[in-house]
Amino acid sequence: MPPKILVARATFPEVLARLSQHFDVESNQDDHVFSEAQLIEKMRGKSGLMPTSSEPVRAALLAACPELKAVCNMAVGYNNIDVAAATAAGVMVTNTPDVLNQTTADFGWALLMATARRVTESEHFLRAGHWKKWRYDAFLGSDVHGATLGIIGMGRIGQAIARRSTGFDMQVLYHNRSRLSPEQEAYANNARYVGKEELLRQADHVVLVLPYSAQSHHTIGAAELALMKPGATLVNLARGGIVDDAALIAALKQHKIAAAGLDVFENEPAFHPDFLSLSNVVLTPHIASASRPTRLAMANCAADNLIAALTPGKTPPNLLNPDVLKR
Repeated sequence: MPPKILVARATFPEVLARLSQHFDVESNQDDHVFSEAQLIEKMRGKSGLMPTSSEPVRAALLAACPELKAVCNMAVGYNNIDVAAATAAGVMVTNTPDVLNQTTADFGWALLMATARRVTESEHFLRAGHWKKWRYDAFLGSDVHGATLGIIGMGRIGQAIARRSTGFDMQVLYHNRSRLSPEQEAYANNARYVGKEELLRQADHVVLVLPYSAQSHHTIGAAELALMKPGATLVNLARGGIVDDAALIAALKQHKIAAAGLDVFENEPAFHPDFLSLSNVVLTPHIASASRPTRLAMANCAADNLIAALTPGKTPPNLLNPDVLKR
């Protein structure tokens, strides 16, 4: 009998067809979002799970599902999974790195430009029938060309965003847990490593692309927003929780910064309702990687990991907890 697996959310039919060549697949093409208790019930007797970032894999599930051997996230981030508990339970954990770097960097620029130039605000104005005449001061935004770009989190996506700034003749500052090599800095439009406070004081546009962890929770809060220029913009492509959303709403209401562009939120898909009352924020529903080729590549990467993990003698290519192999 082939191993039983659960694909926890709707995915591409061709990916399900691939998985069905190796496994007894239970899929969720109705795309119901399972509670933790429902997920545990679904996982009883199964060897593999292909979740997204919305499915929690914690100690309770691992304890209730001793047959589980692999959790292969269809996401780069994996803060939905207790990796330490999975390792202790002998469960391999994987993610889908690299396949979405360029698409996410593209979207970072879309969000940055829309925020700086007040694109959604002006579109709403036009759609509401308010546009009656041209004015010299209508929807004055911030220039991007020649400005200073600050990137917090200079991994592969951050570096891809920095490279795109070359055509805008921007100075790039970055802050990261560790400094890049001189060669990497040169390739990333001669990015200059600075402390976080200096970056926030100097940057005209700040982009967040750091992973979420307990250490990065509320990397940007009231104190950090107070350091930024009144005309600066903030873009969050990373994860909800990197920004203190309540503090950001207060800063936007008081015009302590000019605007924000947000693709992620605390407690998403729920989010702070006060964002909807603000005109100086661009809101998108966690779609930075949402091109068809990229999402298909993510799903196939997760499938590759799951197939390798449950094939004797093979190791999944994106294993996050290699210590599990010692068990």
